[in-house]
Amino acid sequence: MPLISIEGQGSLPSVFPVSDLAAGAVASAGAATAEWINARFGVMPAVQVDRRLSSLWFATTIAPQGWALEATWNAVAGDYATRDGWIKLHTNAQHHRDAALKVLGVGVDKAAVRAAVSTWSGDDLEHAIIAAGGCAARLRSMRLWDAHPQGLALQGKPLVELVGPTTSDATRNGDWRQDGVDRLDGVRRDRPLAGVRVLDLTRVLAGPVCTRFLAGLGADVLRIDPQWWQEPGLEPETTPGKHCATLDLRSAQGLARLRELITQADVLVHGWRPGALAGLGLDDAERRRLNPLLVDVSLNAYGWHGPWQGRRGFDSLVQMSTGIAHEGMVRSGADHPVPLPVQALDHATGYILACAALRGLTRRLNQQTPATARASLVQTAALLVVGKRQASDDMLLPAQADDYADAIELTAWGPAKRLKPPLHIAGSPLHWDQGARRFRSDPVQWSGAAP
Repeated sequence: MPLISIEGQGSLPSVFPVSDLAAGAVASAGAATAEWINARFGVMPAVQVDRRLSSLWFATTIAPQGWALEATWNAVAGDYATRDGWIKLHTNAQHHRDAALKVLGVGVDKAAVRAAVSTWSGDDLEHAIIAAGGCAARLRSMRLWDAHPQGLALQGKPLVELVGPTTSDATRNGDWRQDGVDRLDGVRRDRPLAGVRVLDLTRVLAGPVCTRFLAGLGADVLRIDPQWWQEPGLEPETTPGKHCATLDLRSAQGLARLRELITQADVLVHGWRPGALAGLGLDDAERRRLNPLLVDVSLNAYGWHGPWQGRRGFDSLVQMSTGIAHEGMVRSGADHPVPLPVQALDHATGYILACAALRGLTRRLNQQTPATARASLVQTAALLVVGKRQASDDMLLPAQADDYADAIELTAWGPAKRLKPPLHIAGSPLHWDQGARRFRSDPVQWSGAAP
């Protein structure tokens, strides 16, 4: 095991130990990186985690120079009072917004939405919006969540589930070769994942945080989005070091290209709703058949068991469902839901996924077949709520000038500064080979492939 140290004091303002979660999640990814480096280069580096920077990386990491980030939330999204409590509407995606407004029978007007929501019970409105293809979550207490069928179904389940092959597969030789070339040949320790191909089929935050971390270690990350998908407030946050392309998976040609990319990838990270890949003929068994040595890492919102395992969801909704926002409200004496100060479930799950991906790569390097790893926002929430916040913790100050790296990052939107990395791995510093870029700005190919 690597030597891991966590340095620094202070915490983000919350009734839950959010900064402990941040430092621990970053440390898990750092430990798995050190184990990969040891397996690859025969040296186990020390790992240092900065508690303050880890906390800040759970919020906004980029400071535009002469331009501004777009809003993360649209005009309809937010918390609304029902006739018996509170509900959150997550409407950043247009089809989710359309579904909620159709159920409520109103247009894009927050006052009209507020009035319409007030006539519904929380349970009925949540059910109606979910049934219409939207995203919503009523406010529940931790006690109600523990007694809920979904909460009960997840009791005793691990933070990360491993599914599939676990037996040795030492008969495979040259499994890093592509077109007669060993992609790991000549890789230096300072870019320990150079030559490793990561196919990124994730959206919004947790999955992109995972692949951003892997890109920071030198991995060749190819992100795929459909033509219609938009995340204007998050693109500059999540795309440094990546290549961003598009495929039309409704076409035979686009689907064939995706299958080809799966055969070429070393790691697949995906966060589509359960069943989406299976609907394209790419269920777990088919992906494993296409690429027996694929490190397959996935996440969902509400867990991999129980009646809600296929439910659409996001960090803010899971906070409402599991009692986090209710506990914040009660313990702070507020009259409205009080969520975490950052999207901590997303960010922590991202680093947990990165840890799982690196452990899978190490297993493959040792000529063993990697298992499929599955994480979820709701299991990360369960990890957070069992922690105890120290009442004497000092509050962390907002990001200061010396928290940012000196170098200017040239993004697709303009120059920017990025927070210093929250993690130092001796001999293998995190850095990104190119600045953040817009979705769909690159050809559908690995960065090292011939044009």
